[in-house]
Amino acid sequence: MVSIFIDGKTMSTAKADIITQLQRDILSLQGFKTVPNNVVQDVGLGAIKNAFPNASFPLGAIHEFIAAGAEDATATCGFVSGIIAALMRNSGALIWISASRNIFPPALQSFGIVPDKIIFIDLQKEKEILWAMEEALKCKGLAAVVGEMQELNFTASRRLQLAVEQSKVTGFILRRNSRSINTTACVTRWQITSVPSELAAGMPGVGFPRWKVELLKVRNGIPGKWEMEFSGGRFRHISTTVAIPWIQKKKTG
Repeated sequence: MVSIFIDGKTMSTAKADIITQLQRDILSLQGFKTVPNNVVQDVGLGAIKNAFPNASFPLGAIHEFIAAGAEDATATCGFVSGIIAALMRNSGALIWISASRNIFPPALQSFGIVPDKIIFIDLQKEKEILWAMEEALKCKGLAAVVGEMQELNFTASRRLQLAVEQSKVTGFILRRNSRSINTTACVTRWQITSVPSELAAGMPGVGFPRWKVELLKVRNGIPGKWEMEFSGGRFRHISTTVAIPWIQKKKTG
C-alpha cells in the first residue's frame, strides 16, 4: 500500500482521498458547487481570487453587496459589471431586476457587457423582486442574475442559494441603504467604494474607474481589502490588505 507522510504520521492514500472528498463535500454543502468545464472559472479578479476556496471565484452561488448610498451603489454596479462581463464571455444573457432602474445600459459597454444581452425587469415591491429573482436563477441558460433590493432575510437568501445550486447560475444581490445588515445564506458579502483615479503625468481626461474592494465575509475563505482598477477590459490590482484569521495571530516571541 502506498502511503504519504503528514504532520509526523503515516496516512494511507486511501484515507487521504477520503479526507479530500469530505472537504469537497463540505464545500458543496456550504454553497461551493462544482461547475462544468466550459464555464469561465477565472473572472479576472487577480489577487482577490486567493481569498476564495481553491483560489476560484464561487460560481453557482449568491453574492451580496452592501451599498450605503447612491455613490457606493454606482461603484458597486461598476465592479459587479466587470465580473459579470467575464461570466458572459462564452454565452448567456443577464437578467437585471429592480424597483427603480438606475443603470444606463450603454455605459455597461465600457465593462465589456453588450446591452442587447441584458433583460431588465422593473417591479414595484421587493417581494416581487425576490420572487422574480428566484425564478430567474432557476434558468440554466443565463450567465447571471442581478437583483436590487433594500432588505434580505435569511429565509429568502436561502431560497435563492438553493435555486443556484441546481442551475449553477451566479446571482448578485445589490442592497442599497439597508436598515439592518443581518445574517444571510449568501456565500460572500462585499462592500465597494470608489477611490480617486490616477492618470499618467501630463495626460488629460478622466482616469479609469478605481475602487476599494472589501470582502467582508466569505465561507471557508479569508476576508480582506484591495484597491482595484478596471482598465483595458480587465481588473488591475493596486494594493492589498488581507485580514489574518485570529488563529494565525497567536505567535510566540
